[in-house]
Amino acid sequence: MPTVQGNGIDIYYEVQGEGEPLVLIPYLAIDQACYAFQVAEYAKHFTCFSVDLRGAGLSGKPVGTYSTELFADDIAAFMHAANVERAHVAGLSLGAAAGMWLAARHPDRVKSLSLHSAWHRSDPFLRAVVESWRVMAEGLGSVTDMVIKGIFPWCFTPGLYAERPEYIDSLADFVRGRPMAPVDAFLRQSGAVLAHDAHDALPLIQAPTLITFGRHDAVCSIRFAEPLSKGIRGSEVTIFEDCSHAPLYENVEEFNQRTLAFLNRHRG
Repeated sequence: MPTVQGNGIDIYYEVQGEGEPLVLIPYLAIDQACYAFQVAEYAKHFTCFSVDLRGAGLSGKPVGTYSTELFADDIAAFMHAANVERAHVAGLSLGAAAGMWLAARHPDRVKSLSLHSAWHRSDPFLRAVVESWRVMAEGLGSVTDMVIKGIFPWCFTPGLYAERPEYIDSLADFVRGRPMAPVDAFLRQSGAVLAHDAHDALPLIQAPTLITFGRHDAVCSIRFAEPLSKGIRGSEVTIFEDCSHAPLYENVEEFNQRTLAFLNRHRG
């Protein structure tokens, strides 16, 4: 299992594909396998480095205060240790928050930036939702159960639950089969979500940037589209009309096609 030392922790990652490097940053509580439906397509064009963030998966989970800036520095340290000089970078939700800080703090490392279901700074509504997940994780004593019972309903539309319940069940089974962090590590990761504020860093991002949202997302809704697109010069916005917070699962084909088109435009 490939692990490197970076920024004082063990960082676990997996590699697949050929071509220019593409670093995939996962979202809150989940490990690098969250991009399983994307890597098969992306790897036809790129060398995909899927990384476990601090506090999740098989990466280190030290005590202390976590921040989205710290996650970005971890990814930069990973890239240095793995001899990835410069890469396309993509992340969803917490992964996007880390990605925007990576592009702002380490611009030479980022060739293109894909921010999916992103937000520039945490507002009262987002904080209220995340606080409810923290309460649920502590009450259940299980991050796995909290993800399935607490986070899933924010990730998918009511229509998906009604029309494809077996698909929701299969995603739940997938989560149950992954290495899940203990509650204390989740609380540290989610603390970084609550404190995230990259508003003033957005103008520092130089890489070509794609910003995507699900039309029905409430947590990271299109209320964040204007501040992100205005803050990041030359960025482009894509809306997945039939999706909520997780278009990468709700409409896999369209998500892969549109995000890969952006990535391929910025190869070479």
